[in-house]
Amino acid sequence: MPSTLKTHLLSLVALVRRYPGVIAAFGFVSGVASFFLVERHEGFARVIALAMLLGWVWLVLERALSELLTERFGLRLPPGLLRYATQMIHQESLFFALPFFLASTSWNSGQAVFTGCLIVAALVALTDPIYYKRLAPRRWLFLTYHTLTLFAVLLVAMPLILHLPTARSYELALGIAVLLAFPSLLGSITLPRWWRGVLVVGLMLALGGVGWLARLWVPPATLRLTEVALATVIDDVSRAPDNRLVEIDAAQLAEHGLFAYTAIQAPLGLQERIQHVWMHEGREIDRITLDIHGGRAEGYRAWTRKQNFPPAPGGRWQVRVLTGDEQMIGTLRFRVRGSATAVP
Repeated sequence: MPSTLKTHLLSLVALVRRYPGVIAAFGFVSGVASFFLVERHEGFARVIALAMLLGWVWLVLERALSELLTERFGLRLPPGLLRYATQMIHQESLFFALPFFLASTSWNSGQAVFTGCLIVAALVALTDPIYYKRLAPRRWLFLTYHTLTLFAVLLVAMPLILHLPTARSYELALGIAVLLAFPSLLGSITLPRWWRGVLVVGLMLALGGVGWLARLWVPPATLRLTEVALATVIDDVSRAPDNRLVEIDAAQLAEHGLFAYTAIQAPLGLQERIQHVWMHEGREIDRITLDIHGGRAEGYRAWTRKQNFPPAPGGRWQVRVLTGDEQMIGTLRFRVRGSATAVP
């Protein structure tokens, strides 16, 4: 029985290696399907997200499971099979997560760096010479790659499976990714046992600190703007801006104030607290918090109104749309002409 199973496994590996694009194509199609079906067929997306996480359970327990198969069934998995399984999980995970990040990235911000890294990582997973000869032999580089991929998957999967707000999802994803990096870090350091433990703990704390400070550069994977506008009037019946603008006179601004209108798409069942941060010439002027609920294909429509502006409001303005933990969903920009004194 073990030899038969081993033969079948090796045959499967040979078949997949003969058609390497099939696995990558499946990962990409499943990711795109999850992205488009998450609102109307949430159960399907949750199944795919759960499957991605189960793949990572295999990676974490790979050594223990291999030993169990050897002890119980006398089946020793070939090292090539284990390496290919790792590559396949990296491919599946990256192509599952990428559509969500591509849709939610603010490309004129530092978030483009994070999403760009994911794109490069996905291409590396597809290119065997780079993956096996350039990446895998360098343990520190491979550990970084491994942790980044797991982190991206968790950021997408947790809101889909557990309906966790973005802030909570980020904290847990970062914590789990750092914790699961522990075995790889421990095996990569050859110092004496006592010093090795101290260094590993220090590296894990540093990794967690960098991840937390870099949260502004990480897109909120399951949140995205479907419509944005600035207006002086919101129609109560249609719940939409009545007049959209990108420039306004200071006198008109002082008389009517300004609405920042955003429609934000989020997974069904997700409740999220967001912030509209009003900024003038790069300086924060006001911060208004509101709650949104997921489930609408058009996005949850919400707006804030600002009436109190500085005495000299002329110049460039931004309204940054942020999550509760400062991840940026998007930005609205407008310009104020003149410097008429605003109504206090």
